[in-house]
Amino acid sequence: MLYESIDTAAINADDLPWVPFAPYNDDVFIKYIKCDPVRGEVITLLKAPASMTLPKHHHSGTVIVYTIKGGWKYLEHDWISTEGGVVFETAATSHTPIGLPDYGDEVITFNVTLGDLMYMDENNNIVAIENWKTSVQRYLAYCEANDIQPKDITSFSV
Repeated sequence: MLYESIDTAAINADDLPWVPFAPYNDDVFIKYIKCDPVRGEVITLLKAPASMTLPKHHHSGTVIVYTIKGGWKYLEHDWISTEGGVVFETAATSHTPIGLPDYGDEVITFNVTLGDLMYMDENNNIVAIENWKTSVQRYLAYCEANDIQPKDITSFSV
């Protein structure tokens, strides 16, 4: 069968660069691990100062966030995710992420995002859309600007 010929692969995140999450926040960095054009899935690490605030965004698909370091929350919710916490975000929800300096100086999360993230202004107008394709474009532009040989982040055969 075809699925039996698909090899298991491993990705060493240390081989991938931290890419600034411009234009949203120059102090937030994303490590793109996988951008799947078939499923519309993006797997990343996010690293940010604990004082960060990211723009409000709306999800077209689900998002799973595992907190590796620090603490963060959404302005719209009462819960706080700290080291070891797992957040499951349902599709069609909107949030404003903020870091929490009481839990350390840095936030690091592992994220599995399906579909689009639509960033909104203060009037809830969509001002930008992020997805697997924009993620690949940001990664490739960063690699080119910094003379880094890019890896194929659309495949697990990195």
